[in-house]
Amino acid sequence: MTAINLPFQHHNSRQEPISRHTLLWLLLANVAIITPLYEQVTLWSLIICTFCLMWRFAIFAGKIARPSRKVVVAIALGSIIALLMAVKQLGMLAALINLLVLGYALKFIELKSRRDVHISVLAGYFLIALTFIKYQSLWSTLHLVIVTLVNTAVLVSLYHNENRLRFTSMLTSKIILQSFPLAILLFIVIPRLPPLWMVPSQGGAVTGLSDSVNFTNITKLTRSSALAFRATFDNKYQADNKDLYWRAIVLEDYDNQQWSQNSSITEHNSIKAGARKLDFNIATASQQIKPQHYAIIAEPSAQQWLFGLDVAASKDPSVIMRADHSLYSKQVIDTAKQYQLMAFPNLEMELALDPTTRAINLALPKNSNPQTTALAMQFKLLYPDAKARLNAMMRYFTEQPYFYTLQPPAVGEQQIDDFLIINKAGFCVHYASAFTFMARTTGLPARLVTGYQGGEYNGTGGYYSIYQYMAHAWVEVWLPSLGWTRYDPTSMIAPQRINAGFDAYFDPFESYRLNSPLGYLGLYTSEWFNQLRLQLASIDYFWSVWVLGFDTDKQQNVLKKLLGEITQTRLALLVLASLLIIGLAIAYSAGLLTPTRTKAKHIQAYLTICNLLAKRSLPRHTDETPEHYNQRVSTYFPAIAKDFDCLTRYYVAIQYQPLSSSAKKRVSRLLIRQSWKLKINIITLGLALNKTNT
Repeated sequence: MTAINLPFQHHNSRQEPISRHTLLWLLLANVAIITPLYEQVTLWSLIICTFCLMWRFAIFAGKIARPSRKVVVAIALGSIIALLMAVKQLGMLAALINLLVLGYALKFIELKSRRDVHISVLAGYFLIALTFIKYQSLWSTLHLVIVTLVNTAVLVSLYHNENRLRFTSMLTSKIILQSFPLAILLFIVIPRLPPLWMVPSQGGAVTGLSDSVNFTNITKLTRSSALAFRATFDNKYQADNKDLYWRAIVLEDYDNQQWSQNSSITEHNSIKAGARKLDFNIATASQQIKPQHYAIIAEPSAQQWLFGLDVAASKDPSVIMRADHSLYSKQVIDTAKQYQLMAFPNLEMELALDPTTRAINLALPKNSNPQTTALAMQFKLLYPDAKARLNAMMRYFTEQPYFYTLQPPAVGEQQIDDFLIINKAGFCVHYASAFTFMARTTGLPARLVTGYQGGEYNGTGGYYSIYQYMAHAWVEVWLPSLGWTRYDPTSMIAPQRINAGFDAYFDPFESYRLNSPLGYLGLYTSEWFNQLRLQLASIDYFWSVWVLGFDTDKQQNVLKKLLGEITQTRLALLVLASLLIIGLAIAYSAGLLTPTRTKAKHIQAYLTICNLLAKRSLPRHTDETPEHYNQRVSTYFPAIAKDFDCLTRYYVAIQYQPLSSSAKKRVSRLLIRQSWKLKINIITLGLALNKTNT
């Protein structure tokens, strides 16, 4: 009897260094690994990578041959020269990333042996790790897990004879899943050490507020629904929207066109004369007012200012408290940054104003906005008392026909005059600028503050989400015995904006949802969609808190819950016990701990038919081969000869032919199915044999 021929049985030739199946996975891995890095590589690097990918695909399709060594060296030298010429513009880190990506792409087109594949896969893992440094959100991490799976599948295909994509992907997924418990164990027990060196900024698009403000840039932010940061209060404290003034940047210099930071603040670490220092002590403030503790997770912005509620203070060594009570990060925020804060509401800021700060916050350009100046002097004449004067200025915006709009009319060189006297329509920065200008004109130190106002509360996660469209500007005026005091003209002209939030006053579809495709589908008005959006946001938030924000304190709390008292002995026992459980689980899944069965299912099915035939006087002899027994069955029971021959061929294939595991499973199913068919035929045909004939 001839051996069974299985169409799905295939073996890689040992003479072929790299199979086409592996090359296909390499193509997929190359695209998956380089694609997330497109923002960090130059246009020329992308062109070269695309060229290498197309060349490799052509090799895979059999259209062209592998490039010569000289061609690869020439492309590599050209790439290096181009990078050296652009290194000053890119920065050292960006140049090194480009160099690594180019090396990975060039290695891809000259692959010849399994050793080359090993190098390519290892370089791929390195690039995946590099990508994770930049993109650490939950969804980016899930994407990188898939990329890791594709890269690992290259190795699986290299050492496995099965050439089906589904089999390779399933086996690779199993390997990746088996690695998760060990990764979680190491994540929990490895000590959180400070970095041995500081990673330089990778650059990237600057998002959010700017260090200078004019009549247009904050308005532009209202068209962005991007997340700025999230905030969580201790004890699940839920604040009123009108109290959520998130301070970011204090602007004290005005040149008749825009507001900007004063150099005495920007040089907060300088020892130069004139650099202002913060006169604030957390311990002293805590004795006066009980602080409200909260945490913030700032999104990557490629900037350094941070956000906090007045009066904001932090013990975090990576946070700088500046003289104007704003917060500043020591490093550019390229990845999500979590920091702890304390808020001291109603605490006076700078009861004593030094002459330098007073002079800075009274300065105005010469011959600037004469009509606004005249109006301010009328207020000073009518209201000699500072507080009464400021209140009158606030009421002025409600007594006159002013409008709050995201599309204010254009202004000329005397922009505050044009807004306050002629147009009478503007956004928060228009009203704040005019109020600051009038306060300074009347001799009251005043400054513009930008940040965010309000927040979207997520009841599931118990945190606030603050988006870019919530950007806001308000005013601080210094008053004797009160210090810097907040005045927000927006609360007069558009109180709904402050009390209930941005959406209570403006139509989202005219601002941050203007170009959203989901808006055209009407999903934002759907309750289930908004619930789903909040649930997904909560998942991403907990990822940021418990994974990205898993610091030493959180690690100690988790270990205390697991071990009680943390000792080296208990920690070692935890690691050993976890490794033992993980090892046993992997061994069991690999079949090393599976109890030995007396008979496999396919053997039992075959023997069941043999036993049925034995009861009908045709037993299989102990030393009889399956083929010889098949011949006897065909002779004495021709009615089932064809079906039994098929059963025998399946049995021989499983027992004696070198099949892959997937092929064995498939033939086993066919054999069991055939045995059921034979059993029914034997019983229904009523087969019987005279003993003298055997």
